Amino acid sequence: MKLWNKSAQLNEKVEQFTIGRDQEFDLQLARFDIEASMAHTYMLHTLGIISAEEWLALKPELFRLHEKAIREELVIHPQVEDIHSQVELELTQALGELGKKIHTGRSRNDQVLVDLKLFYRDEIQQILERIQELFDLLQSHSEQYKQVLIPGYTHTQLAMVSSFGLWFGAFAEALVDDVGLFRHAFEVANQNPLGSAAGYGSSFPLDRQLTTDLLGFARPDYNVVKAQMGRGKTELTLSYALAGLATTLNKLASDAILYCNQQYDLMAFSRAFTTGSSIMPHKKNPDVMELIRGRTAQLMQLPAQVTTAMANLTSGYHRDFQLLKEYLFPALAQTKTVLELCTLSLADVTIKAPDLKEEKYKYLFSTEVVNKLVQEGMSFREAYFTISAQIESGIYEPSYDIRHTHIGSLGNLCTAQIQNRMRALINSFPFEAIAQKRAALWAL
Repeated sequence: MKLWNKSAQLNEKVEQFTIGRDQEFDLQLARFDIEASMAHTYMLHTLGIISAEEWLALKPELFRLHEKAIREELVIHPQVEDIHSQVELELTQALGELGKKIHTGRSRNDQVLVDLKLFYRDEIQQILERIQELFDLLQSHSEQYKQVLIPGYTHTQLAMVSSFGLWFGAFAEALVDDVGLFRHAFEVANQNPLGSAAGYGSSFPLDRQLTTDLLGFARPDYNVVKAQMGRGKTELTLSYALAGLATTLNKLASDAILYCNQQYDLMAFSRAFTTGSSIMPHKKNPDVMELIRGRTAQLMQLPAQVTTAMANLTSGYHRDFQLLKEYLFPALAQTKTVLELCTLSLADVTIKAPDLKEEKYKYLFSTEVVNKLVQEGMSFREAYFTISAQIESGIYEPSYDIRHTHIGSLGNLCTAQIQNRMRALINSFPFEAIAQKRAALWAL
């Protein structure tokens, strides 16, 4: 059954090509499609378009389908194109012609738009829960290992003294910025396109504010053309958030891979998170972190994929938008997996304290010696050239007296301040209010 079907028979290969992977991805939208249909149907009832008797017949069937979708028992039959058609088909099979009334005042365009926005809101919540878990672990490690001094690197060369407290804390704070990106993506997704129909509204006096309230959106997409222009823009905004998070995790994985190398010998992962060699019995390869690095590199390309799919499209709907599901849906799943594996790996990591008095680390302290001369009255430039000359002549001696006290330094990690930033951001998401709205919808 195809809602748009005309009398002409579509070529089977054309049909397969145009449907693509939509049936596969639409199953992930099933419960959201039924949720939006519930809100839309109730709104039609309040307008008198659907009678009280009809509403009382539709309501339990929608509830039944919603429960079926939650249990992942709802399937899209081969002859049915998408989840919207499947829901309408099942309602029609149960209620006859009444089942077809739920499409009144809607188009597949605003149906898929509202489904996607509800889906993206939910996915963002799930991702944030996993970010919070990783953030808490990084914060805990930052405090636990703040006294463990390690070499810091620039250009992959020895630079200055750092610590595992700084290293773990840096990634924790970077996650706060990443959550800020998701906050903006959530704002874009948290606007209701339902009622925009094919992008030009409807002659029915639809109560778009009512469906907005029922579905827990912050506001409607007011302009119906703009609502349709949100297809692609929502995905692009979300893709930047995913890419930003991936950038953080990519750098973390890259560092961890180096740090567990025997030449660095700063951390070690257990056998559960490494693999061996078919011929070298000593090998403990950091495959988990390597795959995190590889997967996040893929995620970092996501904005380019979305932008390319949207390029040169006029306002209004285009079938090109269908491809966005192929980019975003796997990326969302991959992000959740990467976050989970990153947290599991770091929860089981062994931290090693290097002996920074070894000969190979002596130049880590050159800047400390320069600063000590400056504190004794020498100009910085003179002190710099003095220590540089000592290094060149081989008479340089390091000073191991490390006193860093300013904000964000070795001796002042600002863990509490970073925690407060994250807490404020997470609390700014209205997930609890949305959950209450969704519960109220099914209690109508």
